[in-house]
Amino acid sequence: MKRFVPFLPKPPTVAVIRLEGVISTGGRGSLNDAGLAALIEKAFSRGKPKAVALAINSPGGSPVQSSLIAARIRRLAGEKNIPVHAFVEDVAASGGYWLASAADHIWADETSIVGSIGVISAGFGLEDFIERHGIKRRVYTAGNSKSMLDPFQAEKPEDIQRLKALQEQIHAAFIAQVKSRRAGKLPEGRDLFTGDIWAGRGAQEVGLIDGIAHLVPKMKELFGDKVRFNVLSRKRPFLSRIGLSLGDAAIGALEDRAAFARFGL
Repeated sequence: MKRFVPFLPKPPTVAVIRLEGVISTGGRGSLNDAGLAALIEKAFSRGKPKAVALAINSPGGSPVQSSLIAARIRRLAGEKNIPVHAFVEDVAASGGYWLASAADHIWADETSIVGSIGVISAGFGLEDFIERHGIKRRVYTAGNSKSMLDPFQAEKPEDIQRLKALQEQIHAAFIAQVKSRRAGKLPEGRDLFTGDIWAGRGAQEVGLIDGIAHLVPKMKELFGDKVRFNVLSRKRPFLSRIGLSLGDAAIGALEDRAAFARFGL
């Protein structure tokens, strides 16, 4: 009851946001700026927190959504003058590390997977398959570049060149984000932007994280044993709460599993 007496000092509070799953504009349980906006705003405004902690477990996904979420976190951290700590669980790779880079300090477990600072695009070529089944592909465009990398047609060198040019631009933006947020912590002359990954201690050695630590003990170390945690989570859609949309849930789980499997998880 002491915390309700107005003239007694209140214990410090840390707001905790879970960022778990693939980063995508759509899909059940995916991370995106629109879905997280209210949650992030609440974390920085409710109860005057001493810090915001990000519990991250993401193999990445959309670079745009990664950038938007990270930018929102940085804007609010600056406006409210609240430090942000990221805690990597299984993985913060690719877009997941982009999210972690929004924090002032990044912590991980010794076995966490960190990095994959690169850009990837994958697909299938099905032109031989449809030809064997007597299927003909008909595409009509206004504009020479309107149809690019059609999986039902043979690859064109000019399409691959355009894709690589786009990837280079996105990669450059990712590199700029990491260099800016980890300024003074990255080793000179070391190329960390090849898409390589590191486990906890290795990530610390190359400056991608600040140390090995877990959320609760680290926050108690910084703010005292009486620190309180305000854990914020997204509301599940009504249909999923009553057990419907099982098909979408199964597909989403498979997609998430495939994304995490790239890192051996």
